[in-house]
Amino acid sequence: MSEGGYVLEARGVGVRFGGVRALTGVDLGVRAGEVCGLIGPNGAGKTTLFDVLSGIRRPDQGRMLLDGADITRRSPVWRARHGIRRTFQRQQLFGQLSVADNVLVAQEWRGGGGGPAADLLALPARRARERERRARGERVLADCGIGALGTAYAGGLPVGQARMVELARAVADPPRVLLLDEPASGMTAPERDRLAEVVRRLAEREGCGVLLVEHNVAFVMDLCSRVVVLDLGAVLAAGSVAEVRANPLVREAYLGTT
Repeated sequence: MSEGGYVLEARGVGVRFGGVRALTGVDLGVRAGEVCGLIGPNGAGKTTLFDVLSGIRRPDQGRMLLDGADITRRSPVWRARHGIRRTFQRQQLFGQLSVADNVLVAQEWRGGGGGPAADLLALPARRARERERRARGERVLADCGIGALGTAYAGGLPVGQARMVELARAVADPPRVLLLDEPASGMTAPERDRLAEVVRRLAEREGCGVLLVEHNVAFVMDLCSRVVVLDLGAVLAAGSVAEVRANPLVREAYLGTT
């Protein structure tokens, strides 16, 4: 665990796109069992920071730490296999697969046990591992309120249900840190309530740290225990929900002055 008790931490992160500074000296950390909100105007650098945290983009400056160890040069695959999972603004489902198989895919990296011979011969150990994974997938889908959609093709789902499938896939193999990029976009009010319920359970019962980007400020303020505000690629404010609400700089830049 790094200083401050953070599981995942960014220190002094800077990113440039040519002559444009997308991020400048960003410090941010996520603790186990907390839900932290990341808000800011469009173009503030929120998704760029997610790309850095998940390993898709390497920062021009600064470091990334997991449990205090430097992972700046680690690949997205390495980070995902060590518990850093994310969703994206745009839906990233395998549309030609069923909902159940989309969730099963997230568990396949651990291997089936017994190698290719076990797959070809359908050995008992391999069949048992497959049953365990499918049972885990069914539980996750049920927890996300979409258990009845297991046999449906993912490509035909409405936006709100598709986002819940993405969430289910992200947590099918238990994460340590979950990065959610606008997960409530396109959801109905009941779907947002279910999303909040799942996120709280992950944090409180399973000790997962959650970093949430969302433009629905009311949703963020209700769900999160701590909020970080980005503006023009830099941290404008950070603290509890009450502290951020009362910050005059935040009110002027994002929440409104009235």
